[in-house]
Amino acid sequence: MQAAPTPELLSDADVPASDTAFQRLSALPPGPEREALRDETICTWLPMAHRLAARFRNRGESMDDLRQVAAMGLVKAVDRYDPARSKAFETFAVPTVTGELKRHFRDHTWDVHVPRRVQDLRNQVRTARRDLAQRLGGRAPTCAEIAAEADLSEEDVLLGLEALESYSALSLDAEPAGADGGTTLADRLGSCDHALDVAVDREAVKPGLRMLPERERTILYLRYFRDMTQVGIAERLGISQMHVSRLISQSCARVRAGALKEAA
Repeated sequence: MQAAPTPELLSDADVPASDTAFQRLSALPPGPEREALRDETICTWLPMAHRLAARFRNRGESMDDLRQVAAMGLVKAVDRYDPARSKAFETFAVPTVTGELKRHFRDHTWDVHVPRRVQDLRNQVRTARRDLAQRLGGRAPTCAEIAAEADLSEEDVLLGLEALESYSALSLDAEPAGADGGTTLADRLGSCDHALDVAVDREAVKPGLRMLPERERTILYLRYFRDMTQVGIAERLGISQMHVSRLISQSCARVRAGALKEAA
């Protein structure tokens, strides 16, 4: 995101002629008359809010959304303004509306959400790096130089640099730069090999399997590696299907207990 514009005062064309309405608002008690005057005052100053919103155009947000955010800031400014403590409403409203717009960009336009502290570090690091690059004749400043310029620790600088890459994300459907009809980013990303999930378990049960009698090892091999049914195993070994089921349960329990004991 580019640097936000400095909230200077607006021209006379943007500013209503008088602050009389605010004097009346501060004097009126809550009620229909005050609500009507409040709504009228907000509508009167709405062009100013829209003018401030226009300064943030072309940053990835629609003008309708920016105007809505600016209007929310204006409402806050009207409700919080105290004419007894300030000479002109615009001196209070401009920073309030601009701050609301900046907050919108900070909190809602990041593709990857990062904590607000890290967002602030990003801005400090970006500004310091830009200023140093100008003074260093275009040479990229080091992490230590940025830390000294921004009065930050090198760890905070690294966080800020990482946040610089988090404002926008690359689509998984994107093709490599310069490629024409090539594979997408998603096609080039590695995937999890689910066989790795059981690799440790396979190694853990090997000692227990070796300690089983030959018949039990054969039954487990036929059941889990040859995918034979218990009835088929029973017919092959000349025993009952119920006996096969009992031997499978007992063998698995022994192997499991041995693996857990070894792990403990």
